[in-house]
Amino acid sequence: MKTSSYNPSPLEVDFANALFILQKDIQKHLQGNEVVKVESDLNRDNPVVRFQLKDKDGDPHEIVVRIVQLPDKF
Repeated sequence: MKTSSYNPSPLEVDFANALFILQKDIQKHLQGNEVVKVESDLNRDNPVVRFQLKDKDGDPHEIVVRIVQLPDKF
């Protein structure tokens, strides 16, 4: 399927939404870190998902994932 729009593309939005939905499953693999809050901005060019975390010492951390689909190469 040819992608006609990249700003954001439907695949970028779906991928970012999947990360948001899977936050509890992602937490299982974070070795002592708790996911406190997840925010997503799906409408911008290159959607962003922000994970606010707390480690076992109670210190806050933030991971930001920006989704970028590269243009088709064929």
